[in-house]
Amino acid sequence: MRQIRNIAIIAHVDHGKTTLVDQILKQTNIFRRNQEVANCFLDSNDLERERGITILAKNISVEYKDVKINVLDTPGHSDFGGQVERVLKLADGVLLLVDAAEGPMPQTRFVLEKALALNLRPVVVINKIDKPDARVNTVIDKVFDLFCELNASEEQLDFPILYASGRDGWAVRDLKDTQRESILPLMDAIIEYIPAPKIDLGPTQAQIATLDYSDFVGRIGIGRVYRGNLDIGKPLVIIDRNGKTSTAQIRELYTFEGLTRKEVDEVPCGDLCAVVVQGGRIDISDTICDAAHPEPMPPIAIDEPTLSMVFRINDSPLFGKEGKFISSRHLRERLFLEAERDVALRVEEGAGDSFKVSGRGVLHLAILIETMRREGYELSVAKPHVIIREIDGVRCEPIEYLSVDVPDEYAGKIIELVGQRKGEMTNMEARGVRQMIEFFIPTRGLIGLRSKALTLSAGEAIVSHRFERYEPFKGEMQRRGTGTLISMGQGRAEAFAIDALQARGTFFVSPGEATYEGMIVGENSKEGDIVVNVQRTKQLTNMRASGSDKNLKIIPARKLSLEQALEYIEDDELLEVTPKNVRMRKYYLSELERRRLGRPKFLDSDDSEA
Repeated sequence: MRQIRNIAIIAHVDHGKTTLVDQILKQTNIFRRNQEVANCFLDSNDLERERGITILAKNISVEYKDVKINVLDTPGHSDFGGQVERVLKLADGVLLLVDAAEGPMPQTRFVLEKALALNLRPVVVINKIDKPDARVNTVIDKVFDLFCELNASEEQLDFPILYASGRDGWAVRDLKDTQRESILPLMDAIIEYIPAPKIDLGPTQAQIATLDYSDFVGRIGIGRVYRGNLDIGKPLVIIDRNGKTSTAQIRELYTFEGLTRKEVDEVPCGDLCAVVVQGGRIDISDTICDAAHPEPMPPIAIDEPTLSMVFRINDSPLFGKEGKFISSRHLRERLFLEAERDVALRVEEGAGDSFKVSGRGVLHLAILIETMRREGYELSVAKPHVIIREIDGVRCEPIEYLSVDVPDEYAGKIIELVGQRKGEMTNMEARGVRQMIEFFIPTRGLIGLRSKALTLSAGEAIVSHRFERYEPFKGEMQRRGTGTLISMGQGRAEAFAIDALQARGTFFVSPGEATYEGMIVGENSKEGDIVVNVQRTKQLTNMRASGSDKNLKIIPARKLSLEQALEYIEDDELLEVTPKNVRMRKYYLSELERRRLGRPKFLDSDDSEA
């Protein structure tokens, strides 16, 4: 039987994980010599490439010294942390990647704690040691301290350390080693230190840890064979997390070979597999076992959503002009399809043509919205709200651990900003000319925090967070301090009108852009909303004079990204999302309706703090 190693790579965002995997693929000859290969090969999704983050966990395998090494690439952002936890169940060891300058970060701690609890063997890689601000010895001390804090066993504390530059494609076991030519010393360390899976030849037992989806066959369960061999010809049953047993008719069975899946009839104990079941009904935590010995495995926890948003059809005056899929039927099909693919997402039908979508954070939901608009969907979404729970009769809200790495001179501003959002500082540590400040903050306080922190720190702040626990509700939080400029009518925005109104505030639209009544065209410099006429043109007369005619000086419009717009809008506002534009608008477009009806009705059933 061929030897196997199952290893998950865990790291904080931008610590070089995907770049390192690229080098492993290239140097183990996965690609042909003449094959053109893009950087960050595993970040195959357009959004992953644009944002420089891994969103979806992926499985590949490489062959090295006659050993099959299953490599599990995992997301590093906390909004996708639930995938990491489940993927760790498939592994026997972890490759902990740490930046030589930044050291262990919050997401590193969160995932490492899960890995150590599962008794996985770690291999530590100090990456980017060629950075000018690298502090290798300090970072190693911090990694060791982190292991001690997380109650690592003596065996886990005796972890091997490698030093690497993923970008340049080399790893060494000793910093004094001058032979910095290949990544293969890392592969040798994986074979040497990561244990092979335990082989148990008893009755078949496999468990599904993550899901994929195909338009042709439906759900694809990805898991591991823990006992016996998974044979497509044997009578098998599936036991779900609630203990319900059903006959398993496996249509297709795959194992991972290189970058692809290879269809097989049998998967040996210890290997990873992908399973397609008749009817497509397979879920995370399902146990596939021998029909003669139905024995379920302990259920895998699925991370609960902490944030919800209302998705609706787009009913603005510009409805249907830019999108291909515009009806509530299209929206319903797409959202429920996404819930099939992403188990951390919840979709519930609401009143009228609305849907309540719950996820792990603003980025989690923003990725879904961005994906849908690129596919041609047109929709409108409401402000994100935290999901409030009642625990022992007490109204509780989610609390997150927040860390902000910021230059010394901006530390005071960041502490003040987080304090305004009910955050409590727990630690402050100097790192050269920068400060690492740690807080506990309500999840709703994180909405809009990142963009404000970047503004206050001249773009220098590094903001990270992770879900910690539920605590009693912290009380009302300060709302947006300024009002908005709302379009009075419909038509193209005119340079003449914008020039005359620039003293009122900052504009989000440029001359020539389509506007309509109720659309938010700018931010008022004071509190309260103002209705403005941005379609007003100059009176055309025969009179011309150098004194009365002036040159128009238009300040460039402030363009908000999708996440920034989601964080900006308030309860009585919506975000209109189309394949070409992102526009903010009032829920009630008419000023008369806004005065008469007040708060939108669909929010009354929402789990907001109001």
